[in-house]
Amino acid sequence: MQELTTLKLIERISTLLRAEQRKKYSALGLQPVHIQTLDYLASCNRFSDTPAAVTDYLGLTKGTVSQTLQVLERKGYLEKQQDAADKRSVHLKILAPGQKLLKSITPFDVFIKAEQAIANKQFDSITAALYEALVALQNVNGTSSFGQCKNCITFSEENDHYYCLLMQQPLDQADIEKICREFISVTNSGLV
Repeated sequence: MQELTTLKLIERISTLLRAEQRKKYSALGLQPVHIQTLDYLASCNRFSDTPAAVTDYLGLTKGTVSQTLQVLERKGYLEKQQDAADKRSVHLKILAPGQKLLKSITPFDVFIKAEQAIANKQFDSITAALYEALVALQNVNGTSSFGQCKNCITFSEENDHYYCLLMQQPLDQADIEKICREFISVTNSGLV
């Protein structure tokens, strides 16, 4: 098993998610924050549908949320409504086009396919499950693994000398501990 910590696996999976989001949302003229905002508003109750709540939930600045809300309002995905009791408060309501947009973009096909690829496997740890999820996501998405050299199928060690068979280059101790974009896992090679 590749020696990656749970945190590194989560970070790499998150990176793949963000890349998939950017690709999908930019085709719609939107950014991930726009969809995250709509998704939050579709999930929150009437006490939490305010700009301040969006700011807190997404962990963003007031300025970023304000700009995000302006874009979504201009595109006809949401509207601001003044609170009936407290005229200083504003509630955010998703309009029908915003609801339709949310239904059309989630979930990501790449994640559905990756989940199907690992659905029936048993794992002995969260790290093992995350590693398999990462490999499945990378296979489905056609992205590089970026694994440690020492765990790559093209890594060679003979008499305490390290060598990359793919790049036809010698490796030193520091090289084998670092990640490489040319990494090929046993799973990716089709040998499993």
